[in-house]
Amino acid sequence: MKTVVVVGGGITGLTALYHLQRMSIEREIDIELILIERDQQLGGKIRTINEGEFIMEAGADSIVARNEGVLSLVEELQLQEELVYNETGTSYIYTNGELHKIPQDTIFGIPMSVDSLQNSTLVSEEGKIDALKDLETENTQFTKESSIGGFLEAFLGKELVEKQIAPVLSGVYSGNLHKLTMASTLPYLLEYKNEYGSIIKGLSANKQKFQGASNKKFISFKNGLSTIIERLEEQCSSGTILKGVETTKFQKTGDKYELTLNGHWGIQADYVVFATPHDVTQKILTHEKLEPDFNKLRNSSLISIYLGFNIPDEELPADGTGFIVSSGRDVKCDACTWTSRKWKHTSINQNLLLRLFYKSTNPHYNELKEFSEAELVSMALEDIRKSVGIDGDPVSVEVTNWKDLMPNYHLEHSQSVQSLGENLATELPRVKLAGASYFGVGIGACIQNGKKTAESIIDELEENV
Repeated sequence: MKTVVVVGGGITGLTALYHLQRMSIEREIDIELILIERDQQLGGKIRTINEGEFIMEAGADSIVARNEGVLSLVEELQLQEELVYNETGTSYIYTNGELHKIPQDTIFGIPMSVDSLQNSTLVSEEGKIDALKDLETENTQFTKESSIGGFLEAFLGKELVEKQIAPVLSGVYSGNLHKLTMASTLPYLLEYKNEYGSIIKGLSANKQKFQGASNKKFISFKNGLSTIIERLEEQCSSGTILKGVETTKFQKTGDKYELTLNGHWGIQADYVVFATPHDVTQKILTHEKLEPDFNKLRNSSLISIYLGFNIPDEELPADGTGFIVSSGRDVKCDACTWTSRKWKHTSINQNLLLRLFYKSTNPHYNELKEFSEAELVSMALEDIRKSVGIDGDPVSVEVTNWKDLMPNYHLEHSQSVQSLGENLATELPRVKLAGASYFGVGIGACIQNGKKTAESIIDELEENV
């Protein structure tokens, strides 16, 4: 019997464990499965908090429904009756003290038609004329390894990118657009430019793929995202799940791998999946030939602040689901989700629940990271007062500091991951890397990666039977 150990009990590790169990039964492969999680609870950055009338997510607040494998996993786990979808509504960009609607017919703030560009109140007439050069200019230099920022500015102009696209896209990918590659963000834009001669024309021709991108695009569960974590744990009953146990050492002994747990006892494995952040994995492996590639990977940080009020959310000044902050800011936050509007299940009495984000790319972040929780809350309340005119004392507060836990896909990311995989296959065969540090941000990407990791192990085991 072979032993497979999964280190890390976030959504990637749990999904890998679930599929390892399911596929080993289907293919009649006898394996022992063990998952090791250093925290007392599973879920990683998925953590639902119930407080009074509010449901708050300390990490991700939803899953993109159209990502491969998401809804099929929900069905397998029999969670269809628990599903909730986001409410629709306008998204705004806050700049120079005002809320501006992100125009309809856009994707990540990128116009999908000339009309959408012309309807923007965020861009000057000069900026709109500059953006129209996309319809005529050919791509002769950009590849998938070029920066997404440089690509977009070259064809759509600096103003449109800075005022409308960058606030949205930087929010999704947690980084400076000039340090993020096309390959790790929106590679299809390059394909559209090359095929149609225009980003706008390409998006327009493929509009059906993106229709409803802000309409019922996201899913959660009636009792929060932790529902999927709890169900996965229930379904992995034939495996051993160790919580509150830290993997402190790793070594190769003969044809097996030995993991030391909590510094003094260990287990042996034939396969090991590291579904932990890259810096945690690097510290455990301590392998000289892997160090250069690990050192090229980057993380960013995020402070999340929930504020719940005994105020009806109808007192918000506009119909919408929140705003992203652009240049000309008089607030310190990077974005604010009107959670009780976007997710009706999060506020039993439809009182106001807001979530503010402060990212490590924020010009104030070095100051903010030293703030006490009381100082952070005071700052968040001031941001709310300035941006939407709500002035009141919160009845619920939740502050979460995700320090160096948000993957940042910079220009060298994909090459570093590829090199790391090649060196790992040579130095430590049957050791797998999985998760957001390498293969895609978002819960959907992690679910897909967890399944693919399990499939690769089962295929190898089946070949060697």
